[in-house]
Amino acid sequence: MKMHFCIPVSQQRLDPLGGRYVLYSVYLDGYLFCRVRYSQLRRWNEQLRRVFGNCLPPFPPKYYLAMTTSMADERRDQLEQYLQNVTVDPNMLRSDIFIDFLKFVQLDTFSITTKTASLDIFLPDGRNIPVEILTSDTAERVLEVVSHRIGLSQELLGYFGLFLIRFCKEGKQSVMKKLVDFELPYVSLRSAEAENCRVGLRKWYMDPSLDSVLTDCPAALQLIYMQAVQDIEKEWAKPTQAQRQKLQALQKEDNQTKFLELSREVRHYGYWRLDPCTCDYPQPGCGAVLSVGKDEISCCITLPDNQTQEVIFQMNRVKRWQVTFLGTLLDTDGPQRTLNQNLELRFQFSEENHWPWFVIYTKQAFLLSSCLKKMISEKMVKLAAKNPEMQIEVPEQGNHKKHRVQQSQQKDFSRFLPRKSKIEMANVDCVLGTIEEEDL
Repeated sequence: MKMHFCIPVSQQRLDPLGGRYVLYSVYLDGYLFCRVRYSQLRRWNEQLRRVFGNCLPPFPPKYYLAMTTSMADERRDQLEQYLQNVTVDPNMLRSDIFIDFLKFVQLDTFSITTKTASLDIFLPDGRNIPVEILTSDTAERVLEVVSHRIGLSQELLGYFGLFLIRFCKEGKQSVMKKLVDFELPYVSLRSAEAENCRVGLRKWYMDPSLDSVLTDCPAALQLIYMQAVQDIEKEWAKPTQAQRQKLQALQKEDNQTKFLELSREVRHYGYWRLDPCTCDYPQPGCGAVLSVGKDEISCCITLPDNQTQEVIFQMNRVKRWQVTFLGTLLDTDGPQRTLNQNLELRFQFSEENHWPWFVIYTKQAFLLSSCLKKMISEKMVKLAAKNPEMQIEVPEQGNHKKHRVQQSQQKDFSRFLPRKSKIEMANVDCVLGTIEEEDL
């Protein structure tokens, strides 16, 4: 599946010889990933093409004369499309040419040199595990180091992930994003725009029945048990009073397996709970709390009269979704040169023979989109077990697995829609872009 790359910000710069060039600010999952020149991307494309040939998507052509505004906008769109499409091939994602370049531009953007460093990894029970890493280690490598430290089987790494987590007042936590394999956790943590951020280890699957795959590994069992306890304490999962009493008794006995078995019967167990946000249903400006899991999106909506209404959208009713930047440029001269991360996620769903849109305004729009993708990916794996004759690549379920599934069942396309508007400030272009997941 495609990744959430976009280039909403660019800036003209002067080179040492007095010539002008454009520096593109590349965002991944709504956060600044790197700043890079066209010439750097072009050389990278040439290196990839020598290895992968015509498997690569088209790269925007080089212009030998000055670009007009429309040409510059077209190039920006084409570079976005290229970055999104080049990440589809899992073999390319794992190649040294791909990873080494993205490591370099991340370090270069934030002026971080490669050196040994200590990184604290936050566990679900509140403990921190310090690990010795290189600042240039990718999330995939850091996860391997952490797993070795806690005794987690390498075969189960695909069921876990590293996340950027912000700690708010009163001990509340807000998951900002999942770190993709080629991101550098040390750099992402140092470049995070929010305060009180940590890198956390969490399970990364949406189907609670997958717990059973992990229970034979003591370290994996301990991790998902700790997360289940935390999710119940945070009220992400909502047990009945009777269930709560039984869970408390099992927790006192430290019967982790039975605790998880009962937890899977609890409402919203294994769901991702997003921070309070707003939506346009049944009218614009209504407050909403979203929980995502078990092939559904559960919305608890606060109505204008302060009454609440729960609306549930099954994933088989969702046709497509898209994420749009609504932000304005912040700190034009500061080190981040970034956008105010006001984001919108809207999805189209089936309702009585028509297809209305449900709009959500949340800074966690990309995390929500990743959760929806994950549910689709896991559904593919289930279909693969029922239909082993057809084949489709499912890159997210484990790092190196290929599954078979009927291709006509699910398709995923990620692209930017035409630009909606444009803000110009000094020499900086800030463009509102939209990523769409369609025909799911």
